[in-house]
Amino acid sequence: MQFGIMSVSDITTDPTTGRTPSEAERIKAQVTIAKHAEDVGLDVYAIGEHHNPPFFSSSPTTLLGYIAAETKTLLLSTSTTLITTNDPVKIAEDYAMLQHLADGRVDLMMGRGNTGPVYPWFGKDIRQGIPLAIENYALLRRLWDEEEVTWQGKFRTPLRGFTATPRPLDGVPPFVWHGSIRSPEIAEQAAYYGDGFLHNNIFWPMSHTKRMIALYRQRFEHYGHGKAEHAIVGLGGQFYMARDSQVAKREFRPYFDNAPVYGHGPSMEDFTEQTPLTVGSPQEVIDRTLGFREHVGDYQRQMYLIDHAGLPLKTVLEQIDFLGEIVPVMRKEFDAMRPAGVPLAPTHESLVAARKAQANDDQAGEGEGGGEAGERAVDDVTGASFYEQQDSDAAAVANADKLIRQAEGE
Repeated sequence: MQFGIMSVSDITTDPTTGRTPSEAERIKAQVTIAKHAEDVGLDVYAIGEHHNPPFFSSSPTTLLGYIAAETKTLLLSTSTTLITTNDPVKIAEDYAMLQHLADGRVDLMMGRGNTGPVYPWFGKDIRQGIPLAIENYALLRRLWDEEEVTWQGKFRTPLRGFTATPRPLDGVPPFVWHGSIRSPEIAEQAAYYGDGFLHNNIFWPMSHTKRMIALYRQRFEHYGHGKAEHAIVGLGGQFYMARDSQVAKREFRPYFDNAPVYGHGPSMEDFTEQTPLTVGSPQEVIDRTLGFREHVGDYQRQMYLIDHAGLPLKTVLEQIDFLGEIVPVMRKEFDAMRPAGVPLAPTHESLVAARKAQANDDQAGEGEGGGEAGERAVDDVTGASFYEQQDSDAAAVANADKLIRQAEGE
């Protein structure tokens, strides 16, 4: 089981002091946070992507490249890479470059973001969001998988004999997760490709998370990538810890009440009851996290949001210390409950080994879970429900399947 922390990169006033950190302070704090995460034994650090205030992370690969030079074991990821508005050529090249700098300690999470104005800022039409996502992700996969790409689409200039450089490290692209909070189409997308699905369940009840992950597992098996219980699942989460539960509640309450996302809404007590937010003792966080398995089955990655809402760096580092104390306990418990055959989270090393082991099958077009010979996965429905909200999971799956077939020219 991988455990890690993620940041949405907000710049928020500390409600207890009235002080707002500068952009420089917040950017440099991420390096300190990532290094400390590695020091206490965490596995993953992830940063989001935003192009508007009050956020600072407009260039995740720049930050992750710097962190790569300062760490040795930490896996570097994103909590969102915008597939709709980024040029897939730049995504392919930037993350391959990062792979080489980090010796393979890289994966990324695709998402559509939640800022509508970003589309015209990058010369895109929000009304074309679904076709953009389909085309961009299809091209990205080709750029990583093929040495020379000749391609023509709708939203960027054609490519003629183009080779993205550098090539992926060892010929293996970074593993891709697809992140979502509410969109069944994204679960379908991840399942179609056999990619990972991370449900960032920080705002929704576990009943919703359970439904989304069950859909992803079902469709993962449907598309021939393996058994449903072998699908690659990640969860988001958030906590605030203190040795005493009442101290934790007292300390975190002003940050909760004034947080940009959920502040001035439900009470902290209601929110902790209805979502995975845990404010309490280390044992309470252990118990709550271990309980996630009852809802979603065995899963591979647990990420926590703790750097947000104006919490000062000193407090964030203290929270990482608490997490470092309880991760060995949770890792041991999760590993003991994990049935034989349920895979661990993919790493560069495991992906290289798998590719070598299946080289003969791949050459014949019959790699396990790869579908029919010559079949090319071209679907990406990231963002579909942002524009075309479906009435049910069944309707979302049908809509996604229609988009796949259209993209394949059927």
